[in-house]
Amino acid sequence: MNRYPLWKNILIGLVLILGLIYTLPNFYGEVPAVQVSSGKATLKLDASLNGTIEQTLRDAGIEHTGLFIDVNSIRVRVANTDVQLRAKDVIEKRLNPDPRDPSYVVALNLLSASPNWLTAIHALPMYLGLDLRGGVHFLLQVDMPGAITKRLDATAADLRTLLRDKNVRHAGITREGNNVVLRFRDAEQREAARRAVAGSTADLQLADRDDSADDLRLVATLSQAAQKNIRDFAIKQNITTLHNRINELGVAEPVIQQQGVDRIVVQLPGVQDVAKAKDILGRTATLEVRLVDETPGALEGALAGSVPLGTEIYNERGGSPILVRNQVVLTGDRLTDAQPGFDGQTHEPAVHLTLDAAGSRIFRDVTRENVGKRMAILLIEKGKGEVVTAPVIRTEIGGGRVQISGRMTTQEASDVALLLRAGSLAAPMEIIEERTVGPSLGAENIAKGFHSTLWGFVAIAIFMSVYYMLFGLVSVIALAANLLLLVALLSLLQATLTLPGIAAMALTLGMAIDANVLINERIREELRNGVSPQAAIHAGYERAFDTILDSNITTLIAGIALLVFGSGPVRGFAVVHCLGILTSMFSAILISRMLVNIIYGRRRKLESVSIGQIWKPGN
Repeated sequence: MNRYPLWKNILIGLVLILGLIYTLPNFYGEVPAVQVSSGKATLKLDASLNGTIEQTLRDAGIEHTGLFIDVNSIRVRVANTDVQLRAKDVIEKRLNPDPRDPSYVVALNLLSASPNWLTAIHALPMYLGLDLRGGVHFLLQVDMPGAITKRLDATAADLRTLLRDKNVRHAGITREGNNVVLRFRDAEQREAARRAVAGSTADLQLADRDDSADDLRLVATLSQAAQKNIRDFAIKQNITTLHNRINELGVAEPVIQQQGVDRIVVQLPGVQDVAKAKDILGRTATLEVRLVDETPGALEGALAGSVPLGTEIYNERGGSPILVRNQVVLTGDRLTDAQPGFDGQTHEPAVHLTLDAAGSRIFRDVTRENVGKRMAILLIEKGKGEVVTAPVIRTEIGGGRVQISGRMTTQEASDVALLLRAGSLAAPMEIIEERTVGPSLGAENIAKGFHSTLWGFVAIAIFMSVYYMLFGLVSVIALAANLLLLVALLSLLQATLTLPGIAAMALTLGMAIDANVLINERIREELRNGVSPQAAIHAGYERAFDTILDSNITTLIAGIALLVFGSGPVRGFAVVHCLGILTSMFSAILISRMLVNIIYGRRRKLESVSIGQIWKPGN
């Protein structure tokens, strides 16, 4: 009656062993490390760089305790901070011989000190939030007026092109404050311009203003809806760009979210190099489309030192030099989307671009006039330009849909699409608040959270053992298993633990023991009714299950609501809370029953059980 089959006992035992293994990395702590990531859009990390770093450290007589490579970075784990600083200096000098134009970002970081065999099976510690690990907190102000001004300047250039295409004569187009003013000599041309502008875009509101008979003006202002779209796009684009840049720092679980209308909060747990963080966050980048100078002998002459007027030398992704004209055909402001895909004819990896209306007209004219020539797409960053790709123009491209293909892998197509989609900030930003949380304060928070959970567990264990005797001790063991599995699950999912998460752990302990209280009281009730001990144990677990399930489902619904609608610390609390409900169901029902079955299940004639004082009617 009260026996689990062997396979079920083995399965529960395996779950507990796996839980122990994936919990272990959290007890080893972290050690200093040096992280190397790409500092340029076209520069990728590969295995050869791994060997270069290792040889550099060996030549300098610096020993490391592990060298790890992933998609975004290479990390070298060392023994202490002194070795960390030395390693950073020698790697920086080796990889960036020209400090003014660094190819790689070399930053200080922290890595788990768990043994390599745990790392090999992906047993990693939980991420710790800013309040536990320390790090930096920035509040960034997005320059919304600057975004509007940038759009108005682009609009003025678009209107010049539009009126030229429509053969409408004007006396000048300028931006004055938040307006674009079009000047005309006669009313007929102004009316023609009005029709052309109204037919090309719905974002502008037009009004007449006459200063004199010879100075007729048409004033264009952005509509409220257009201004709102610009502000929303600026925030979203900047958040996406910040995510891409923070990858260079190797920050685990950074917090990047909008606050209010025009502010962005950035929290970088574990980052102690504030200067490096500010440098990367404040970086400005723009995308430009230019034509390649393919004049015979021009590239050879430029490499020999005689660069033709109006051109510059850049390097392509493969490292080969290319001569690019200075004239900018198109900027990234005209790009509305970029997605990786495949060429419909050759099935090669490709990047599909979508341009706005003005960009479509410009691109159509440029490609019509330069069929067979190469067109370079550059990322300009810190005054330095890099050629992301330089395809050949096969035919006139209209309709605003552009395809870039040739000599790309699927991963490179995804990378190029990401760069083109979010390579630059849509609006300037300024750091208006900066806070640094030291690791000592984080360690103090961890100690307080650990002690609160520990003493809560001890109090529960004493009460359960005194009140329910042996069954109380079984409940305490199940509760310890619950905590073990919860930490293992958080580590396996690489969730971020914050102070609210520790509070949720302490709350989970109190809620998890409730299921065992229900089971134990149900067994007591069956014993009071005169049922045999074996039948009472069976009935206690079977009949308490529905009540436990109902109560946990209602609590889980509340936790999911917090997870869906909450943000920041509330979400951290909700994640631990929801996972704690799942692990408590498993431990309270399966693990505790397995232990009770092992203790009492093999006794056929069981006269009593150790479950504390049982009150019976008539006593």
